Amino acid sequence: MEILDIVDQAGIPVGKTIERNEAHRIGAWHRCASVWIVKRTAGKWQVLLQKRTLTKDSYPGCYDTSSAGHIDAGDAPLDTIIRELGEELGIHAKPADFVFVGTFHNCYTKVFHGAVFKNNEVSFVHVYQKPVNIQDLHLQKEEVSAVRWFDLDEVWDKAISQDSRFCTPVGGLKLLRAYLQKQAK
Repeated sequence: MEILDIVDQAGIPVGKTIERNEAHRIGAWHRCASVWIVKRTAGKWQVLLQKRTLTKDSYPGCYDTSSAGHIDAGDAPLDTIIRELGEELGIHAKPADFVFVGTFHNCYTKVFHGAVFKNNEVSFVHVYQKPVNIQDLHLQKEEVSAVRWFDLDEVWDKAISQDSRFCTPVGGLKLLRAYLQKQAK
């Protein structure tokens, strides 16, 4: 059972906790952390996306952020991305391997597997630029069915057009693109 901090819209815990499924049933504000794995190839940015398993409770079978997860009550965003990257992809990273690029609100109400899913998250976004070879990854079979490199521009276009095969959040992509544009200068 995952216990989350209930937070305000700035992502600050308000002193109450809630079970993850209940947070999504009632739409309680909570936190998540994500990491975008990127590389530059032939002058273009590429991003590693994971394909969610068909059993995931939201966006089953869709391409998503490289790795992400809910921030457990009392944990910090960095703790979460280090844990999730290890669990989901088998990448063992340390805090200095990440760059924090900002936060955004990820809010929606949708139906998955016949149940209403209300999401009100403050998402803490990080970037990881260490070399990653897909063949060396160890995918968590309950969470991730595949991984693939995509051109960042293609992912942006899919997100903006709301391509149903992708659930990459536009807010996270905006932060990633702004960070990478600064890196190119």
